[in-house]
Amino acid sequence: MAFTKEQRITNLLSMAQRARRIVSGAFAVEQAMKKKQAVYLLIAADAADESKKTYIGLANRYEVPYAEGLNRELLGTCLGKEYRAAAALIDVGFAKKLHQLMEESL
Repeated sequence: MAFTKEQRITNLLSMAQRARRIVSGAFAVEQAMKKKQAVYLLIAADAADESKKTYIGLANRYEVPYAEGLNRELLGTCLGKEYRAAAALIDVGFAKKLHQLMEESL
């Protein structure tokens, strides 16, 4: 049975969480950006417009590639949290893999 793109993304994010290679939540994401630790930003597709604007602004300022995907509930669930509007990968390997998955067509 082949996994859907969404399942592959959530599995990857769960692995990154277990490996402590991802941070989530507004404060943690912002800190990772400022400390130049973030290498890839995932913004929940259903995040509030104001939040999206903030995260995209941060991503652009710190030159971190980003993508929109999943919803807040799914993003939170695969990270073992409640809702999450954004998560930043702080590992190049995971970031490359996520970028690859995000680029694939549905």
